[in-house]
Amino acid sequence: MNIHEYQGKELLREYGVSVPNGKVAFSVEEAVEAAKELGSDVNVVKAQIHAGGRGKAGGVKVAKNLDEVRTYADEILGKTLVTHQTGSEGKEVKRLLIEEGCDIQKEYYVGLVLDRATSRVVMMASEEGGTEIEEVAEKTPEKIFREYIDPAVGMQGYQARRLAFNINIPAELVGKAAKFMLGLYKVFTEKDCSIAEINPLVTTGDGNVMALDAKLNFDSNALYRQKDVLEFRDLDEEDPKEIEASKYDLSYIALDGNIGCMVNGAGLAMSTMDIINYYNGQPANFLDVGGGATAEKVTEAFKIILSDEHVKGIYVNIFGGIMKCDVIAEGVVEATKQIGLEIPLVVRLEGTNVEQGKQILEQSGLNITAADSMADGAQKIVSLVK
Repeated sequence: MNIHEYQGKELLREYGVSVPNGKVAFSVEEAVEAAKELGSDVNVVKAQIHAGGRGKAGGVKVAKNLDEVRTYADEILGKTLVTHQTGSEGKEVKRLLIEEGCDIQKEYYVGLVLDRATSRVVMMASEEGGTEIEEVAEKTPEKIFREYIDPAVGMQGYQARRLAFNINIPAELVGKAAKFMLGLYKVFTEKDCSIAEINPLVTTGDGNVMALDAKLNFDSNALYRQKDVLEFRDLDEEDPKEIEASKYDLSYIALDGNIGCMVNGAGLAMSTMDIINYYNGQPANFLDVGGGATAEKVTEAFKIILSDEHVKGIYVNIFGGIMKCDVIAEGVVEATKQIGLEIPLVVRLEGTNVEQGKQILEQSGLNITAADSMADGAQKIVSLVK
């Protein structure tokens, strides 16, 4: 789950991580009032959307007086920002962060992720702040330093200090930088983050080390124990189909293609998308109904796929282990009766109760193309859609 920058900074502040003072605003008048309350000579007006690249898209402006705050707030609110992370459709700005300006001396990068190769949390840092970390990794990888953290003892002070020295934090600020990093690690672990990225981390003229920007993502599987984080969820920033899927505990991600996929198991879902691509098709979604789906859940999954106007065909690929093929078949039939089916449907069933499942589909009277294997099904749906 993603949250907005201002929400991330609220969490960081709770853990003693230094961030600039700021206030959220939902209207131009609120933006001006926020700037008055901050009382800073310079204010930054920042669009709040779940995407990076806001500055390049015109979503971050520096205002030197209240009139400029009003002008920029009016300009950004309601604007659709198109960045490298939003796709061509962009995202509409519905809220702003009004933040006090600060005297930036130098920009750095600090981030935390789970390194799957070592099964440990790794903190990465670089003196190339303000630049996308992927670009730094490509052009100057030697400027990225890493500390792998033992989960038994957590991040140690010497690791934070070593990172601070490696990225050339001024000697007199190494202590503050280390405190910042240790606090960030604590947020990451205690709040079940999947990503905690500070870009840029800045040193200031008055001798402070603070997060000028903050991106925090959270493990959705841990939200049951992170009620305060869950309250930050902004449904306006999410795909309506993904929201609907989450109500039924379905794993759904919208993609850009035109072949809807309904599969059980994340690995099989990935393989199904791969093989559709292999036969020159384009998946419209990743949808994993899970191992213990009911007919009702399958029905809702089918409805969600059909609600995507870009879908021109559907491929149901089920391997019945815990999931039973007859349950899938019942769900497909029920959903089709409720919504109607006017596009090609290819079904490949294997495993538990496969014969019963095939019989249910055959007796349904639906126009269904049966597939003997995953590859056979992929070839058939790609051909039918084309």
